Amino acid sequence: MASEPAIEQPAVLGRTQSAGRTLGDRFWQIVILAILILSAMVSLFPLYWLFVTAITPASATVKLPPELIPTNPTLDNITNLIQVSGAGGLRVLGLEGIRMPRMLLWFVNTLLLALVSTGVHVLFDTMAGYAFAKRKFPGSNLFFWMILAALMIPAQVTLVPLYLMITQFRLVNTFAGVLLPGLADVIGIFLLKQYIQTMPRELEEAARMDGASEWKTFTNVIVPLAAPAMAVTAIFAFQRYWNSFLWPLVVLQNPDLFTLQVGLSYLYNSEFGTNYGLLMSGAALASIPMIIFFFSFQRYFMQGLRVGAVKG
Repeated sequence: MASEPAIEQPAVLGRTQSAGRTLGDRFWQIVILAILILSAMVSLFPLYWLFVTAITPASATVKLPPELIPTNPTLDNITNLIQVSGAGGLRVLGLEGIRMPRMLLWFVNTLLLALVSTGVHVLFDTMAGYAFAKRKFPGSNLFFWMILAALMIPAQVTLVPLYLMITQFRLVNTFAGVLLPGLADVIGIFLLKQYIQTMPRELEEAARMDGASEWKTFTNVIVPLAAPAMAVTAIFAFQRYWNSFLWPLVVLQNPDLFTLQVGLSYLYNSEFGTNYGLLMSGAALASIPMIIFFFSFQRYFMQGLRVGAVKG
């Protein structure tokens, strides 16, 4: 009977230590959660301010102190933006006779350029990634490292040579001039090469034993298996081309050919200074498709952080 307390004491001590660890873990979880919530609020505040200013009357956008919650929300900025942009006509696929508000026209132009650029981009990147991953040819490693070295060259350095090239081809003020430099991308080639080289060679050898040509092996074996990496590349490419500003600004001159970002840059200035209401409403309209796009495919965005980390 005297030994019973000695047997129970370690169990009680263990439960006390376990409870202490549990309380400590919960405390740090609460601290981390609070930090994450605060970081999210700080990160999302500019986006919140963008939409708040878009529905704030123009006279109140420069008021001090600013209104964090608009007292008289209005859509006048959006209607004024559509009116100021005027009307234009489509200049693609022989549809010049179709006229519409330029805001809608710029949206169509941007969507068309982003879709075409993304499609060609993914096709060429997949073909190049397959060649570097599965085909050994003289200088393949050298060419691949030369392509990766292009990442160290800022885009501004190649701006003038690209413009001179487009001028020689007489593609200034055309959609072709905007599309040509985006036919392939170093990051896309790298990601797809890293992904494709993890595929077993037995699949290709089995396809060739069945009489498949090189093209059929690529389209029927490689492309279906590389679909996740291609989807990630397409998402990143579409996001970049949708938000592209500098190159379309340099190449395009006709307002009917402007992309959404270039068109908006010409509208927010007035004789009395910057019209922040028009600026924010245009930026809000331009951001809505990308916000929807991100939340629809966010799991692919997360997957994209891991595609290039695969070792072959």
